[in-house]
This record gives sequence, structure tokens and C-alpha cells, in this order.
Amino acid sequence: MSSSAENVERPRAVGVRVTPHELAVALEDGRTIAVPLAWYPRLAHATAEERDGWTLIGGGTGIHWADADEDISVDALLQGLPSGESRASFERWLARR
Repeated sequence: MSSSAENVERPRAVGVRVTPHELAVALEDGRTIAVPLAWYPRLAHATAEERDGWTLIGGGTGIHWADADEDISVDALLQGLPSGESRASFERWLARR
């Protein structure tokens, strides 16, 4: 039996919970991924209301926060990748708030 990356079903998000310290994403396969909120400075600086304003995008392959101008992919979470935003970009965003 052989397998191919094309035949592997990618995990999809079905729910999101954001606390003052953690981002937790529930996956359709029953797993939950939790990472420190500090990994995503825009979410860390967002209000609780803004953090709760998420929507699933790409059929659950990503999460979008319109008010925080943040997008996070499930793949990035599974790989343990924090935000790749530069400090300068984040500071410009923060100054506009």
C-alpha cells in the first residue's frame, strides 16, 4: 500500500477559544491544539470582543479575525509556528489602533 500527500486529508478547525493567555483550536478529528497567545501579538493586544470575532476560512483550514487583521492557518498551528510578522509591521499596526 502506498500513500501520497495528495491523498492525506488536512485537519480542519471546527472551533476556536481564545483566553487572555491561550489560543485553543478544536479540530474535526477530535484533537485540540493550544498555543500561547503571546505567539500572536495582534491577538494578545486585541480586546476580548475582538478575539471572539473569529471566522473559519478555507473550509476550516484557517482562522480569520477581521478586527485584529489576523489570519492563522491550522497547518502553522500544527507545525508550532508562531506569528512571522516583523516587529516593525506589528508596531505600525499597534500605532493605528
